[in-house]
Amino acid sequence: MVGGPARRAAVKHLEKELSRSERHACRAVGISRSTMHYEPKPKPDEKRLREEIVKLASEHKRYGYRRVTALLQRKWCVNEKRVHRIWKDEGLGLKRKRPPKRHYGPKGEVKRKAEYPNQVWSYDFVEDRTVKQDRIRILTVIDEFTREALALLVARHIGSPDVLDTLGMLVERRGAPEYLRSDNGPEFIANAVKQWLGERGCEALYIEPGSPWQNAYIESFNGKLQDECLKMHLFHNGQEAIEIIENWRVEYNEYRPHSSLNNLTPAEFHRRCGGSLRATPSGNPHTAHPQKPPGGSRQLVANPKL
Repeated sequence: MVGGPARRAAVKHLEKELSRSERHACRAVGISRSTMHYEPKPKPDEKRLREEIVKLASEHKRYGYRRVTALLQRKWCVNEKRVHRIWKDEGLGLKRKRPPKRHYGPKGEVKRKAEYPNQVWSYDFVEDRTVKQDRIRILTVIDEFTREALALLVARHIGSPDVLDTLGMLVERRGAPEYLRSDNGPEFIANAVKQWLGERGCEALYIEPGSPWQNAYIESFNGKLQDECLKMHLFHNGQEAIEIIENWRVEYNEYRPHSSLNNLTPAEFHRRCGGSLRATPSGNPHTAHPQKPPGGSRQLVANPKL
């Protein structure tokens, strides 16, 4: 459907190129003459809103207009269509990604879906490099129900002892989950890890080899980590990587709207669930209001190997 601006442009074209009168041109295009002379009146807060949208878009370069709308709605009474109009006027559209070649495998679903906080955790590895091409590995741990990023351990090398140390810190704070989902990597299937989980009453859920869709929550999180953090920064050394990645984790939990949580932050969604940690009564560590966290690292896990 052709909108008003395009129709007004068509009328002007007919008047100029074909020497048609305005009356005939409007009739041919299907627009009233009063609409032809209409000039939109901007709202009083238009300038401030436009400035705020540009500011948010520059601070969060991988956020689209829908996520920016969710951030604005915390302080403004604004709808998505108005933000989208300003977004297009300012040329803030994200660069379109080239769609990857799809490999269609058997359709699967996540087994043992989480029904409450602290029931099912997932963990996996992500890799990146510094500007000196030194490899860094990142152990990602999330709560599948609240979508919270529980830990992002950054180091050059991460073995099963490092995995157990990270899990031990989390269990002390939140209690042990009922299930821990992962792939079949050597760090996850080590006998020491299996024994450690068994001693805490936690059952390991291993996905089938070559079936990442069975671990969809952590795969989705890893994609956000890559897109919004790792691809947006150049790490000069390991310590810088630790600080930037940990700051992003805090922002992800406490500030970034999550579309699958009705645009709540993971921490806010956890609080609205009652902060229940049903595996053990270890208390809820999240108390901050969803505002953008200040600069500086609030580091949960620091690895001396970097």
